[in-house]
Amino acid sequence: MESKIRHIESVGEYCGSLGVTAQHPSVAVIDFAEARPVCHMRQTFGFYAVFLKEVRCGDMIYGRNYYDYQEGTLVCLAPGQVIGFEDNGEKFQPKGWALVFHPDLIRGTMLGRNMKEYTYFSYEVNEALHLSETERSLVVDSLRKIRLELGHAIDRHSRRLVTTQIEVLLDYCLRFYERQFITRTHVNHDVLTRFERLLDDYFAEGRARSEGLPSVKYCAGQLCLSPNYFGDLVKRETGRTAQEHIQLKLLEVAKERVLDPGRTISEIAYELGFQYPQHFTRMFKKLTGQTPNEYRAAE
Repeated sequence: MESKIRHIESVGEYCGSLGVTAQHPSVAVIDFAEARPVCHMRQTFGFYAVFLKEVRCGDMIYGRNYYDYQEGTLVCLAPGQVIGFEDNGEKFQPKGWALVFHPDLIRGTMLGRNMKEYTYFSYEVNEALHLSETERSLVVDSLRKIRLELGHAIDRHSRRLVTTQIEVLLDYCLRFYERQFITRTHVNHDVLTRFERLLDDYFAEGRARSEGLPSVKYCAGQLCLSPNYFGDLVKRETGRTAQEHIQLKLLEVAKERVLDPGRTISEIAYELGFQYPQHFTRMFKKLTGQTPNEYRAAE
């Protein structure tokens, strides 16, 4: 039986649940050493959250997956994502830091316009960022600077200064994720190999005819990755997007089948998941400069 999920809408409500004072209605930096012991629960937030967990604190659940926290782990959550701990009836003292900020804070700001760049907010927890000691120190320093600014009396400069400092922290996280992708190259290559095999099997087994063209979301799910993490991994490793890889595989299969005189172009289009043959012809010409029939006649 699944545990109940609690929704926490505001920054103030979240701070209240931890027994700490909210310095601003839309943003807070929390040192968990100052929080009171809390019960384990699963929860969703109406705001963005960046958690720096400095010690192992149990088996956390994100969605339906478990993730065992280690020292120096950073997890970033967008509003509406489910996270929490399996309730074992005991209270625990959280350790580490959190930055929470409501979308209202960044609306209309440079940070608000740039949020789409921070794709890691949609990563799964088991795709979390593992920090070196130096990186962890930079993160904590950034959090303390934001907290220091929140302690200043609110004036016309406050919002811009706070959002700018949050953006600096999120940019650091981008840099650290880039480093993590590089240091996990052997793991990433395994993902790419499995991605290639997944596409080969999908078309060879005729699944495109019944299920349509494979999407990035479908492929990511089959590889047990979030779509954003999968897309970022493929782009960083190959220079191409995951969608471009799918399209290139489709074209490779299409070329092979077009050269089979026993198949009509319409049959090939349906086999490859196109609802209308003319859509297949348009795609083929866009990528090759020739229609399927022209390509067949030229070979």
